[in-house]
This record gives sequence, structure tokens and C-alpha cells, in this order.
Amino acid sequence: MSLKQKDLVSIADLSTDEISLILDTAEKIKQDPASVSSVLSGKIMASCFFEPSTRTRLSFEAAMQRCGGSVIGFSEARNTSSAKGETLSDSIKVISPYVDAIVLRHPKEGSARLAAEYSQKAIINAGDGSNRHPTQTLLDLFTIRECQDKLDSLHVALIGDLKYGRTCHSLVEALARFGARLYFVSPESLAMPQTICDKLKLAGAKFSFHRDLSEIVDRVDILYMTRIQKERFGGGEVQGDLSGCMLNAEKLKNAKPSMRVMHPLPRVDEISTDVDKTDHAYYFQQAENGLYVRQAILKLLLGA
Repeated sequence: MSLKQKDLVSIADLSTDEISLILDTAEKIKQDPASVSSVLSGKIMASCFFEPSTRTRLSFEAAMQRCGGSVIGFSEARNTSSAKGETLSDSIKVISPYVDAIVLRHPKEGSARLAAEYSQKAIINAGDGSNRHPTQTLLDLFTIRECQDKLDSLHVALIGDLKYGRTCHSLVEALARFGARLYFVSPESLAMPQTICDKLKLAGAKFSFHRDLSEIVDRVDILYMTRIQKERFGGGEVQGDLSGCMLNAEKLKNAKPSMRVMHPLPRVDEISTDVDKTDHAYYFQQAENGLYVRQAILKLLLGA
């Protein structure tokens, strides 16, 4: 099995065996980081972020450098020729001959798929609008497997902005492959999009809708919290009661001892800091795991 120069635009681009290969490779790297310290020597990654990012951008850049490779790129659209009106397709045509892979974040849905059509090198989608975020899904799967010792047949609740939360869209499609029972907790105005629900039905996944996480906290293995994506509201206000999507330590009193709380970060006010002190908190370990998973992705896609 080879992932060499394969585009990673959506989690659907990967077979279940390929997902397992990435997770197993990441596990080996986490156990022995020095084993990949020079595996990408001479390779160059373009870090092209047309939208703000902390964890994804820095973990990708750190992953490339810790594998012995080099990084070029930008962190803001205003620092590129797109500010002068250059199209994304032209930007990709210019950048791809310079590098061995392009990590792209862009505010427009479908931008990563478009970039893949024009790039000579592998495109890795680091988030395209409210659409997909496949590498976040892979690190989420890695983290779930790490803290639950399996991926099959788990009960997973996703809480918060399920309409615009691209991490949720990719994750539920992946979890459906592993027979997860899903719980969607959000105001009606931020519910999981119907298109995603239709895909889950076709996959035979079981899911239900809820307004308050207290309804399901005692049943689940994972609470996957998300922030409200206010930047995608176009100036409008969030409609609906958000109190049922807020987590504090008191709400965890009926949780299973093995249950873990995850969050793609950044958090705003949806997780109280008193949760950090509980055994359930796992979001900072989750963020660390992004480094190992992205090292694995780069190692495999660049053919090392």
C-alpha cells in the first residue's frame, strides 16, 4: 500500500486500510520520534494559509522540520498575490513546481479540490471553509483509539456548532466506518447539515439529535466539543439556546470513568477551565497528537 503523492482533500479519499496505515505510522513515530528525524531531508513543504490557524499550521510546519524537511509559505492571504487579485488556481500553478507538497487552508468550500486539479504535487487540505478538515479527523481518530484502546462501536457525542464545524463533518463520516453510535447536540440553527445526515443514513450509521449534553453524557465514550464558528455567520447572530452546549465539571458527575472530552481548539467559553483538572480532559493531548499524525501523513505522502 502506497500513499505517495496522493492528494488528501477529504477523509473519503482514504480507504479504511489507508487510515489504519496512517494511524499505525503515527503511533510508531510517537513511540520513537527520532526514527523519522531525517526521513524527509531535501523535501520542501509549502504552508499556504489563506485563513488564520495556530495548531494546524504550526503542527504541520513542526512535523515537516522534525522529519528533516524544509518549509516555505505564508500565514495570511494579504501577504500573497491574492491580495492583488490572483486566482487560487494561478497561485497553485506557481507554487507547486517549487515544492514537494502543499498544505492549504482557504476560506472557500471546495478550494482544496480545485487546488488538486491544478497542482503538480500532493495537496493536503488543512481546512476549506466549513467543508472538510481531513487531517484533523485523522488526529481525532488517533486520539480516540489511544484513549479508548479501539475505534469500533464507540458512542460519540458531538456538541456545539455542527452546521459550520468542518472538523465534525469529516469526523462523523470517518466514525461511521467504525460502527460508531453518534449523538448530535446543538441548537436547531446549528444542527448537522442534512447532506451529512443523508450520507450517514446511507452508511447505516445510528444517530440522534439533542439540545443538551446532559441528556447523553452518561452514555458516551467521547464528548467532542466545538466552538461556535462566528466568523462564518456573515454578521448574523447565533439563534437558539447555547446553554446545553456548555460543559463544566459539574456536568461530568455522571460520566463513565473512561469517558474523555475532546476539542479541536481553540476553545472560547464552551469548556470551563475546571474541566481541565478532571481525568476526562484530553484536548491538550489531542493537540499534541496532531504533530505525530501530520508527521506520518507527510512521511507517507512524500514516499519516504
